[in-house]
Parts: sequence; structure tokens; C-alpha cells
Amino acid sequence: MILLLALLQAAPELRDIRRLTSGGTHAEAYFSQDGKKLVLMGQRPGDKADQIYVLDLASGGLERASTGGGKTTCGYFLPDGRLLYSSTHHKGVEPPPRPDRSKGYVWPFFREFDLFLREADGTLKQLTDSDGYDAETTVAPDGKRLVFTSHRDGAMALYTLNIDGTDLRRVTKRRGYAGGAFFSPDGAKLIYRAFYPSTPQQEKALDQLLSERMLEPKQCVFEIYVSDVDGSNERALTSDGKASWAPSWHPDGKSIVYASDKDASRPGQFSLYAMAADGTGTRRLTTHDGFDSFPHFSPDGKKLVFISNREGADPRRDLNVFIADWK
Repeated sequence: MILLLALLQAAPELRDIRRLTSGGTHAEAYFSQDGKKLVLMGQRPGDKADQIYVLDLASGGLERASTGGGKTTCGYFLPDGRLLYSSTHHKGVEPPPRPDRSKGYVWPFFREFDLFLREADGTLKQLTDSDGYDAETTVAPDGKRLVFTSHRDGAMALYTLNIDGTDLRRVTKRRGYAGGAFFSPDGAKLIYRAFYPSTPQQEKALDQLLSERMLEPKQCVFEIYVSDVDGSNERALTSDGKASWAPSWHPDGKSIVYASDKDASRPGQFSLYAMAADGTGTRRLTTHDGFDSFPHFSPDGKKLVFISNREGADPRRDLNVFIADWK
């Protein structure tokens, strides 16, 4: 029955959807270059806040890779198997205070986040040290350079950096927010979500983000953008006026997958979509009446992982990693 429902909730490209995790809240699962492991963010029993975990796809074993202190986010493998992630553990064992939800649902951008490189022996090297929310990091295909979002310099922009922490360069220049970037398979372009305000209400939301480091998603419009690695030739691939985010490329460079609420029947519903690399031919991949997001292809392009609250007793907390065959 579960398989039948999964097939009914997916486009022909997705086959045999199955769950890989349970017992916690999970997000942002990304493949290792050999396709044998996933690095993901999770808050599991005993965790005070999100930590970085590595899932062995053959054995199903899940092992924590972060220190267990503070709060972590956005893990990503280097081609050689080392890990990058952002953490607040160096600022204190306790995680940062949660945002005040009495003002509504907001996304916090914790200023304590810095980037760390986890070596093969488990030692950590701190790559950034700024009062600026350094997070949302991914790595170029050749492993030499990374891209991340930062609030340094008073902006919420994309930056690139050598893997040793040198040669910092700002990518996006417009007033707004840009994040969640991925390199194209050839390393020449970046794809990301961006919020560039166009109304007084949106300007107010951006001012709140820049001053309080909090964002009210319902006040924002996220579109999918692509640019050269240096930020030139930036253009929007979507124009839905909704929240389109979490884009990434198929390894062949011809297709892009992302999440959006553009067809949602209620708040909080996100589905997976695919489109050609030029933004044409958009099609919906999932119709689950809930949350589907963070799609990411295996290195051979044959499988897709994503995060969903399907099969969860509590849709607000039971977020798990799912994998499907890509046809």
C-alpha cells in the first residue's frame, strides 16, 4: 500500500520511493562522491539541537559526525570524503536560543555559525570567523572551492572561498538575500534561491532580516536564479511569485530539481519540481499533501534523495530522508 501511494504521489521520473531514516527530525541529505553515503542534518533523541550525521547506505548505519555541542547545519562532502559544515559549538556547548515565535513563524540566521572542515581523522579546522551567519555551504566538483551564504559586510549574499579558507570573494551584489547555492556539474555556474524585494512589504521583511537576522517567509518571494561563479550573468529561472528554493543540478547538467509551494493548497505544502537547465519544461514530481524538499541527485544521476514528512505521525517533527529511483 505504501509503495502504491508513493507511485500515485510521484511523476514517472520517481520510482520506488522508500524511507531511509526514522526517530527524529532530519533535513538536507547530500550524497558523497562515491554515492555510498549521505551527510545530513538531524535532531535525534538526546540531541539538544541539530547535529551532522553520516548515513551509510549499504548498512543503514547512522553516525554523528559533529561534536554534539551547539547547533549545526548544512553538511556537505568534499570529493575526498572530508566534511564541511557550519556550527556554533565553538561559541558554547548550548545551542543558540530559539527565536520568539510569538511574532509568527520566522527563520533565524544565527550569527554564531562559522564554517568547519572535518578531516578524515575527525579533527576540525575552522575556516571562517565572522559575526555573520556563515552557512549553506556546498563544494565545487573539483573540491577546490566552496560557496556559502554570509551576513558579513551588512549583506545576506553568496561568497566563494578556497577550501583552505583563503581568497574570499563576494558573488551576489544586489540588495536582498541569496542562499542555498550549488555549483553546476562543470563548475562554471551557480544555482540558488534569492529574495530580491519588489514591494514595500517585502522591503520591510528584508530590513528585518538584515537588522534582526530573522526572516518571515510568508512575506518573501523566493525564485530560482543562475549565474556564473563570479556572479555575472545572473538571471531568474522561475517567476512564480511564490517560495521556490532548494535547487540542484542533475549530474548531466541538463536538468534542475527544486522545491516550491506554487501549487500548494495550504501553507507549508511544498512539492518537488524539475525543469530544463534553461528554466523551460517545468513539471511537478510529487503531489504529497505535505512537505517535500531538499532534492539531491546521486553522482550517477540514477537516484534522488529528498526530505519529506510523509509517513510521519507529527508532520511538524517527523521529517525523514527518502530516496527514489530516477527514470
